[in-house]
Amino acid sequence: MEFKHESNRIYMDNEQGRTIAEVTFPEVKDGVVDINHTFVDESLRGQGIAGKLMKEAAEQLRKENKKVILTCPYAIGWFDKNKEYDDILEKK
Repeated sequence: MEFKHESNRIYMDNEQGRTIAEVTFPEVKDGVVDINHTFVDESLRGQGIAGKLMKEAAEQLRKENKKVILTCPYAIGWFDKNKEYDDILEKK
């Protein structure tokens, strides 16, 4: 299972080219992105794909020295459980 990376998006397509998992994080101001959407197709649910997407995004954003705000409910819950990524959260 391999994720594809685009600017402000990490995703996975099936053999037919349809997106079956993704996380999006548009830039909201210089150096700050908003994780605003996480999607996993029903065919993949229960396999931990959303968590893997979130970790991939967090690692990428850390490497890019970007800060994160969270408006996606899944992302909010994931960051609550994964405190080792608190360093990339934008402080209010």
